[in-house]
Amino acid sequence: MSYPDKLVSAVSKNNSRIVIGLDPDLTKLPSFILKYNSPVTEFNRLIVECTSDIAAGYKLNMAFYEYLMKQGIDAVRETLEVIPGNLITICDAKRGDIDNTAGMYAKTYFEIYGFDAITLSPYMGQDSVMPFLGSENKFVYLLALTSNKSSGDFQMLKTGSHYLYENVIEKSISWSDYKNLGYVFGANHTEEIRKFAGSYPEVPLLIPGIGAQANDLKRLMNSLGSNNNFIINSSRNIIYSFEKNCSEKEFVDSVRNSAKKLKEEINSMIVSV
Repeated sequence: MSYPDKLVSAVSKNNSRIVIGLDPDLTKLPSFILKYNSPVTEFNRLIVECTSDIAAGYKLNMAFYEYLMKQGIDAVRETLEVIPGNLITICDAKRGDIDNTAGMYAKTYFEIYGFDAITLSPYMGQDSVMPFLGSENKFVYLLALTSNKSSGDFQMLKTGSHYLYENVIEKSISWSDYKNLGYVFGANHTEEIRKFAGSYPEVPLLIPGIGAQANDLKRLMNSLGSNNNFIINSSRNIIYSFEKNCSEKEFVDSVRNSAKKLKEEINSMIVSV
């Protein structure tokens, strides 16, 4: 099954556009989790088990795992084993390197770990992205216009009549023979999303920035127009919605309720999912 087909299936199955970011920080985990030999794995397992009927998938930010060395790398593999196979998995790595190095990254994240999709930086150009585009069952989300405060330092530089991020899209949109290329847009860039969605209504979007970054969900939803291939990532507002000294039941209830609330808010603003 191609990634776009799997995405449509996952969205339809759970009537959801949410991708939950699994970004484990040991200093923020609930106290009861720390008694486990593999607290990160247990943290992720509980989140997945209580939200797998709510989310369309999960996004793992590799920085939070690589920092923990072997414990973190083991947690990536163990977490991916827990996530139901009909939901999508995104490796948030933001890699970007020369082609032979990119090829090793692609083998690592797609073949060894088995992620469905990955985030990449397009700064080094086509040959740094192509090793990831060789299978129609895998997908690439290129950074277009991100949600961080300094995104405009380069992404919004004028290059002739266009901004740099627009040139990235114009250059890269045809790189994929399998149509397995989409883009990351921060939720704060609603006018730019509106313009993109009007020009490329079929191209998948990964949209971070809803939740802890406090961007306007209604404005975002209005900007998407006829693009029906979007997913919205939320991390901290869901996975850290609990009190640190909570019980396991309180933790599970808080995470589930936070995910369900966001799902319902999103669904109330679209005609059909």
